[in-house]
Amino acid sequence: MDLTITMMVLVSAALHPLWNALIKRQQRADGAYIGLVFMLMTLSFLHAMVQGYDLTSAAKVWPLIAISVMGQLLYGSSLTITLRRGDLSSYYPIVRSSPLVIVTIGVLFLDQSYSWTLLAGIACVLIGAFALQYRRGSHLLDDPRTLMFAVLAMIGTGIYSIVDSRAMQSVEAPVLFFWIEVFSLPCYLILFRLFNTPGTGYSELFQWARNPVQFIGIGCICYLSYILILTAYGMGGDVAAVTSIRQASIPISVILGGLMFREGSMIRRFVASCLLAFGIVVIVVMG
Repeated sequence: MDLTITMMVLVSAALHPLWNALIKRQQRADGAYIGLVFMLMTLSFLHAMVQGYDLTSAAKVWPLIAISVMGQLLYGSSLTITLRRGDLSSYYPIVRSSPLVIVTIGVLFLDQSYSWTLLAGIACVLIGAFALQYRRGSHLLDDPRTLMFAVLAMIGTGIYSIVDSRAMQSVEAPVLFFWIEVFSLPCYLILFRLFNTPGTGYSELFQWARNPVQFIGIGCICYLSYILILTAYGMGGDVAAVTSIRQASIPISVILGGLMFREGSMIRRFVASCLLAFGIVVIVVMG
């Protein structure tokens, strides 16, 4: 894989755990997610206007945008439920294991093939990611419902990653981003109102508006993280390789946890980080 694409994906991976942590610390994850989507929609619109991109150019990829929105809705709604119900260290690696979905869909439905070496690199990344987040006494099957939502979030990530990589061959990143968020926002409002915390009203989903400056910052971090990924797709980055390299966000979160929150098991997590890093090197060289 091209070094420029690799560096873009790694920068995106470094930003990903940061905006996740900022969302998680909010009082309501669902309301915070609504605020994030609104900011992403606004930022992508401004970006497209500044660059002079034609928003109507997305007309040629409407079917792909529709599928991407469905993947985003599956991901976002399942993620917020997973974060509310379960332990982040147990379920986050599952949510981030979309390379498994992408490779499976590519082989079964898109007539793609991957070398055994590249698949071994992806396996190293995923094994390392799980080992990083393993914690003694935590069992995934203790709560099968939360596990189900984590798997659904993983599938949603795989769906929109594949579709976005194809759409990026025809439209500019801010244009694609804008329309995905435009169609996602009202759907999230309905989903969160109907299926999340009982008694939730629309006013609770807009508590983020009381402190919009904070969400501008969160939105900028998230937007940069995802616009780098879309640009990497536009430059020809393989979707399976790109999503695997994004797993570098997990050791970054471990390092932050050790330095900022005095989290333990750093030796085991360092070994797991090395395995993950090795997998990334294999993907970069063979991708």
